[in-house]
Amino acid sequence: MATIATCTTQVLVAAGALLVGPLGAAATAHADKGDQMFLSALQAEGITDHVSSSHAIEAGHIVCEKLDGGLSPSDEASDVLLSSQMPAYHAGYFVGASIKAYCPQYQSKINSDSNS
Repeated sequence: MATIATCTTQVLVAAGALLVGPLGAAATAHADKGDQMFLSALQAEGITDHVSSSHAIEAGHIVCEKLDGGLSPSDEASDVLLSSQMPAYHAGYFVGASIKAYCPQYQSKINSDSNS
């Protein structure tokens, strides 16, 4: 059962990353613009599970901190799923959007997670 959940999470993270793909193309020096792109991606997908915009932005940065600490995108999506009220798809999308907006260096890990 855990293997199925892990595979599902991996697919959700990869799908979320593909759907927010255009975010990665526009690197920006201004955090405000990056934050706005992140929030716009969440809103476009109907993700309104966060308490406030600042809370969502903070959580997006925490995703990157956890990836910096060695967590895989799939593991982080599972963590988001368990620590929030988001459905699985939104948790995966949230991680993908966070990576696109705040830590694009982990984009290749999304792709490798979905191929595992």
